[in-house]
Amino acid sequence: MFLKELIQFLNQILPSNGVIDYCPNGLQIEGKEKISKIATAVSGSINTIEKAVLEGVDALIVHHGIFWQKDSYVIQGTKKRKIEQLIKHGISLIAYHLPLDLNQQFGNNWKAAKDMEWVDLEPFGYFDKVPIGVKGRVKPTPRETFKRQLETYYQHPASYAFGGPEMIQTAALISGGAYKSIIEAAENQIDAFITGNFDEPAWHHAMEEKINFYALGHSATERVGPLALANYLQSQLKIPCSFIDVENPF
Repeated sequence: MFLKELIQFLNQILPSNGVIDYCPNGLQIEGKEKISKIATAVSGSINTIEKAVLEGVDALIVHHGIFWQKDSYVIQGTKKRKIEQLIKHGISLIAYHLPLDLNQQFGNNWKAAKDMEWVDLEPFGYFDKVPIGVKGRVKPTPRETFKRQLETYYQHPASYAFGGPEMIQTAALISGGAYKSIIEAAENQIDAFITGNFDEPAWHHAMEEKINFYALGHSATERVGPLALANYLQSQLKIPCSFIDVENPF
């Protein structure tokens, strides 16, 4: 297919209208006109781009692109290396940040909640009036057992704070760097809040607001969407599409 057709398709399934984001969504670097092979990944790191080159990818779709608000306009260092590799090998870089988080079919949050068999799902975690995450009910589970279930699903050890009830019946999830949303979860009387990263205040919030907190890694919690998107694109477009998995324990 043509690059223009791919971008139109992606913009339809991952609309960014009305979403105020930290970065441009959609095409970031234009490559070849014709697309024969697609790959998805969590981040547009140099390791990811080098793997895309080795795999002969024509279009690389990532959750974290290479352009962000408040970046310097100067193209140098690692950013220069990334752009050189993409242009040299005709690889288009396409990024969808919050649109991939909030998508209810193959986004980082709703897809995970459905995989883990949560029920009564509702939007959660509002960013500028747009819900990024999800909340729902879970089968009553001891919080230690719930931790092990999360670790099995994300294939990543959990950092946690047991400040809430022993038995978990409700949970909320926002992937990535959303530990501050523990307050919103507590205000909604949620038993457990799950995200990717954490910082020192998260412990105090969990204890003070009486809520259980789990952090499963920024990268690990945001593999869900790109991997699901790769499977969806291959089934819909009938073009080879793979997920490039780059090790990142954070």
